[in-house]
Amino acid sequence: MSYENALQRYIDATNTHHFENVKQLLHPNAVYWFSDRTCKTTHEIQSYFENSWDTIKDEVYSISDVHWLVTEENTATCIYTYHYEGVLNGKFVSGSGRATNVFVKINEEEWKIIHEHLSSL
Repeated sequence: MSYENALQRYIDATNTHHFENVKQLLHPNAVYWFSDRTCKTTHEIQSYFENSWDTIKDEVYSISDVHWLVTEENTATCIYTYHYEGVLNGKFVSGSGRATNVFVKINEEEWKIIHEHLSSL
């Protein structure tokens, strides 16, 4: 799997709304920076994801304008615009923001996310 495929698998896993699918793509030492919180453990990341899925029902997450800043043998870093839409308190909502993902290669074919930084626009 390439780092590009790892990013797409991550977006697909996020849209399943099942954290076990997302967890498969996370490095055990992953750190997430959200606009309102830093998550330093897999359990904290899981809680944040599940709270988001509970808050915005039927959320669909997508990305655009992906730009790979650094691609080396064992690391890859990209920036992109993220988009979400879903139902909040019975009303359709949508929004977007900026994201950075850092991937590390942990074996010959497997890329994992070690860092994500999201910020709203």
